[in-house]
Formats: sequence, structure tokens, C-alpha cells
Amino acid sequence: MEYVTLNNGLKMPMVGFGVFRVPDKKECEESVYQAIKAGYRLIDTAAAYYNEDAVGAAVKRAIADGLCTREDLFITSKLWVQDMMDYESAQKGIEASLEKSGLEYFDLYLLHQACGDYFSAWRAMETAYQEGKLKAIGVSNFYAHVLVNFVNTVEIKPMVNQVELHPYYTQEKALETMKYYDVIPEAWAPLGGGRYNPFEDEMLKGIAAKYNKSVGQVILRWNVQRGVVVIPKSTHVERIKENIDIFDFELTDEEMKAMQALDTNKPSHNPEDPANETRLMGLKIHD
Repeated sequence: MEYVTLNNGLKMPMVGFGVFRVPDKKECEESVYQAIKAGYRLIDTAAAYYNEDAVGAAVKRAIADGLCTREDLFITSKLWVQDMMDYESAQKGIEASLEKSGLEYFDLYLLHQACGDYFSAWRAMETAYQEGKLKAIGVSNFYAHVLVNFVNTVEIKPMVNQVELHPYYTQEKALETMKYYDVIPEAWAPLGGGRYNPFEDEMLKGIAAKYNKSVGQVILRWNVQRGVVVIPKSTHVERIKENIDIFDFELTDEEMKAMQALDTNKPSHNPEDPANETRLMGLKIHD
């Protein structure tokens, strides 16, 4: 496993395991357990995924079975928009996530969207960070200009920005902004989120054949070589094992550029769309 170092000195694995849209508790717990067994140490969940409890159960099971220690793991969760109304609601949201997971702390905790009073929510996260409940804090779905304003306003600079990143939406300028402010980029939907058909692309298939790898492995490797943390999701053991096996080959500069040329410059959704924000604000996660 390769690691990146966050701006607070904490090391973060370059490849993690995501559980977006795995709401079934048994399936999620088993998938996370198998991921840890396969060598994953970064697990990414969120209040909005409705499976923080399943992740916590898998972590406890893996530790009990001797697969790892809690210190070996890097568990991420996210504060949902309903808990970004003010400082106190954010505090309650953080505590609710910890309680649901059964964990004493999260290694990374993110603002899920730039919605509501996210500056007050961030101050609550800063407090939890200073108290040791959150080992690192960051943001998600912050466009470059939002991130710039945010970084220059808050007391503690975010350590991570989790955004959509894959060969069909490369976000080169966003990566430059994050690098300038020492914020680590992390990719959600690193394989395209099912919105494209990379597995039928002849260029990608050719690169994969050259290295005796799958197209999925090539795409994940492309992002990692750009310094981007990836969190692919799967509930199939063989694919779980495959997605972490990307550190025994390296793409050439020409291959990296060829894959970058697939960029459509179009996100799958716009976090800043007022209609989208209204929809998000109406979703309730915690009772």
C-alpha cells in the first residue's frame, strides 16, 4: 500500500473501500470485512449512506479476528447537510455518527456538501478535531472557488477534498488548486460511477492487456499516479481483491495523457445547483 501525508502529518492510504449505496447491513458488514481481509485499511462511509453501524460492526469483527488493530485502520465518515444548520446541530451530527459506528473516533470526517451554514458546522468539526474525536477533517464536493474561499476563512485548513475524479472528468484545475493549498484530493466514483462504458474502450483495453490488468485497475492506477486517493466500491470478493492490486505496475506518461484525453469536462451532477441543494436539505438522516 502507498500512502499520502495529510497537512497535519497523518498518513492516509491511497486506496480505500467505499460503501456508497450499500444500505443492507449484512451485505455492507460482510463487504467491509472482506475488504479489510484483502488488505484495505481505508474505509469510507457517511451518515447519508445509512451504514455507519455496519462499518463499525465489520471493524470490530476484523479486530476481534486478528486481521488488524484499530490503529491500522483509517475510517472516514461525513456530516450530512441536515446537520449543517448551526454549530450545535453539527456537534449532534458528529456525535450521532460516532454513536452509530460504535467507534471512539474517526480518522477522517468530511463536510458532505457545501450546503447550509457549513462554516458553523466546520467550527464544530474543528472542536471535535481538537478533542481527538476526529483525527483529520476535510470537505467533499467543494468546487475550486468554494474551496479557496473556505481555506482562507477557517482556522484549521481542510486536509482532504473528496470530489468526482475519473478519466471522464479529470478536473485538472481543481487538482492544481488543492495542491496549492496542500489539500489531498480523494475521488468518489473513481471508475466513473456507471455513467460511462470504460470496459468497452479499446484504448483502455489495450493498456490493460499490456500490463495483464483489468480496465478497472488501469483507471484506478491512473488516479493514484496523479496523487489522488481512490475509494472504489464492490460487494464481490474477487473485485474487492482486484481493486487494491494496482501497485505492481506504472502507466507511462503517454498512457496517462491518452486517458486524460477522455475528459468530457462535465460532472455527473452539480453540487451548486439550487434545485439540487433544496433536495439535499430536505433529506433527513438522523431521527
